Amino acid sequence: MNILVLNAGSATVKFQVVVTDADRIAGDQDVKLLRGQIERIGGEAVITIRNLDGSTRRTTAALRDMRAAVDWLVGYVTDPESGTGLTARGDIHAVGHRVVHGGEQFRSSVRVDDAVLRGIEENVELAPLHNPHNLRGIEATQRALGAGVPQVAVFDTAFHHTLPEHAYLYAIPYPLYRRHKIRRYGFHGTSHRSIAYRFRKITGRARSDVRIVTLHLGNGCSACAIRGGVSIDTSMGFTPLEGLVMGTRAGDIDAALLDYIAAKEGLSMSQVESMLNSQSGLLGISGLTNDMRDLLAEANELQDRRARLAIDIFCYRARKYVGAYLAALGGADAVVFAGGVGENSAEIRARICEGLEWTGLRVDHEANAALVGGREGRFSAHGSSLEAWVVPTDEELLIARDTYRVVSGMALPG
Repeated sequence: MNILVLNAGSATVKFQVVVTDADRIAGDQDVKLLRGQIERIGGEAVITIRNLDGSTRRTTAALRDMRAAVDWLVGYVTDPESGTGLTARGDIHAVGHRVVHGGEQFRSSVRVDDAVLRGIEENVELAPLHNPHNLRGIEATQRALGAGVPQVAVFDTAFHHTLPEHAYLYAIPYPLYRRHKIRRYGFHGTSHRSIAYRFRKITGRARSDVRIVTLHLGNGCSACAIRGGVSIDTSMGFTPLEGLVMGTRAGDIDAALLDYIAAKEGLSMSQVESMLNSQSGLLGISGLTNDMRDLLAEANELQDRRARLAIDIFCYRARKYVGAYLAALGGADAVVFAGGVGENSAEIRARICEGLEWTGLRVDHEANAALVGGREGRFSAHGSSLEAWVVPTDEELLIARDTYRVVSGMALPG
């Protein structure tokens, strides 16, 4: 089955075309025909495409909105010159969409119909920065391909529906949860699920035997405690703002700070929330950038104090969550790193692991340095009772597989 995977944002859409079916899933032999992204939708969009042979093509096109972007993408994918082997729109058999928030009603991936669209829309107030754009991606694809091509919604929050009540409830008056569904939902679920699956495959461990802490570290960051293949706790909460320090998000703060900052700075609550989401984190501490690569260069080469401070706080917060989740799990097999920072920065991985020697984790620095650029492997020293791994996340592949499973009637993983 040829599956188009879409991750639609406000002015971007990331995409992949994946060939998969039951036999390919069983043998880990799915084929990624191409992947890429369209940026700056609404004007002269910038398009980057990476082909099956590893070559990259960059081009531009005037794309006024998401509908125009999806039309362009479908046209390109089915152009004989694209190299996908797809020559007509009918060669796209299904579309899988990343949807950030499924609320309490969507506990697994589902085929899109009118009821599902209404459900996603009902959760817009829980994810106002994401769900509206996800909806536009679905609607644009329906127009481009017609109602006959099945579409599947894969929810970031679904993986965390296994959290027990004591992990997902906040210690606020219980009626607020009953009336407004205020609880920990967690995000990056598709990524954490992908990491856990791949870890089991490469280590040959049974799902029921695995206890790991996964760290998805990119511009957005989250930690997850996974036991027996299911999430038992995660750092992001009611929104993606809670938890680890991120590129521009503050992570954990004292809730009383919102009113205090608003009063002292003469800001509205929405302005304070915007500050905590888009002007804080690494950017807010350093005053320079939210890009970890640039911060490391500033700290190491120019000895910039605030860049070094931002890195210290980032690593400390991640290490603190690892310790907390080791306690929640009652011990673990491994700490597993993924995401743009987690997969590519050996220095950040090493710094997070510093101080975890009491857990039995010792870093093999030579092995750690070699694990960049999409490589997977173990970088804990031989004999470490707590292992450390890099396992690149592959959310798009998991979305494609879920899409096949839903459309074909194949059972979704538990």
